[in-house]
Amino acid sequence: MLNLPAGKASTLSGHTGPVLAARFNSDGNYCLTCGQDRVLKLWNPVKGLCVKTYLGHGHEIYDVAVAKDNSRLASVGGDKVVFYWDVPTGQVIRKYKGHELKVNTVKFAGDDDSVVVSGSYDKTVRIFDCRSRSFDPIQTMAHFKDSVTSIAVRGHEICAGSVDGYIRTFDIRAGEVTSDCVGQAVTCVTLTEDGNCALTSCMDSKVRLFDRSNGELLQSYAGHKNTSYRVESCMTRGDAYVVSGSEDGTIHFWDLVGGKEMHKLTGHEGVVCSLSYHPTETCLLSTSVDGTAVCWR
Repeated sequence: MLNLPAGKASTLSGHTGPVLAARFNSDGNYCLTCGQDRVLKLWNPVKGLCVKTYLGHGHEIYDVAVAKDNSRLASVGGDKVVFYWDVPTGQVIRKYKGHELKVNTVKFAGDDDSVVVSGSYDKTVRIFDCRSRSFDPIQTMAHFKDSVTSIAVRGHEICAGSVDGYIRTFDIRAGEVTSDCVGQAVTCVTLTEDGNCALTSCMDSKVRLFDRSNGELLQSYAGHKNTSYRVESCMTRGDAYVVSGSEDGTIHFWDLVGGKEMHKLTGHEGVVCSLSYHPTETCLLSTSVDGTAVCWR
């Protein structure tokens, strides 16, 4: 018996228009969703209950990140700024500026999640210091030739995927950059739990697993459709399986090592764009352009 989500546990309905991202908080008791309706929502995913709504964005919201202590959020989108929120009050603490075009992706990083890292259509990754009163970036990486779609953070390393077909890793402490050519537009980058491998979604309907030490392609996963939209992939707990959304509304699971498709979930009526796997349980969040997020168990 596969230890994978079997079906819908709840549907999170409340957004109008496409839901573009979903993220569990650090303990998995709550999750956040955001979308084209310019709204952030905090949910109890098991009950399908909206706990709080965060208003402030003037344009669509592409991504949201939660700090490890669950007290702060960062969100990005068409506003070209990074919103930094206080979770309990719902107030915007700061709006970080510097990006010239819409911002695709955001993550917390550093000791105590003291910095926010964002990637944008303006071909840059920027770092902002949450402890400073400044609204400007403390560092800008402009090594990209096209839009930065996805960021993964581990320790003092920032791994960024771009439409230019490269994954670039920035070692902030050493001041070094490593570039790995994927050869296809990258829409999502995730790191394995041990940090040794990078999982990348590409717009040729393939998900690829790379060895980060030498850039070697270890495995590729196919069966889903991804040619036009930003479709995310992730791994289940313990990195046993690779999971990806698809433009046909399905969610696919493959064996990480063997690459064989093991499981498929159906239920969305549009492109499945975002995924978040529960930190401790067999539970998956997905969002779709059909206007819903779904909690699968």
